Amino acid sequence: MSLIDQQLPSIPGKRYFTISETSGLCEVKPHVLRYWEQEFSQLKPIKRRGNRRYYQRHDVLLIRQIKELLYDNGYTILGAKQKLNADESSKLSKQSAFKEIEQEVQDLIDILD
Repeated sequence: MSLIDQQLPSIPGKRYFTISETSGLCEVKPHVLRYWEQEFSQLKPIKRRGNRRYYQRHDVLLIRQIKELLYDNGYTILGAKQKLNADESSKLSKQSAFKEIEQEVQDLIDILD
């Protein structure tokens, strides 16, 4: 758990959060959240009637991560984008490796049966 998560309010067990609720949970102004949506392709809240935004838990966690990169770690917007993209590609390569291992284990089980 990062330092920023220890200082922010805990995320309730709701499915969706309005922009004002998300703003409070992340301690970031709503206009900043709207700006970050334009800058970070990973941040895509659901939009409903009247273009109202509804954030999910993963969006709140991503916003907290962006805030930490920008405000605490001193990243620029571009640097934060690159960091998030690198983290995402690393995560995908790990998932791919796990799938390969899983398939190899399944092949061994089939051989043993």
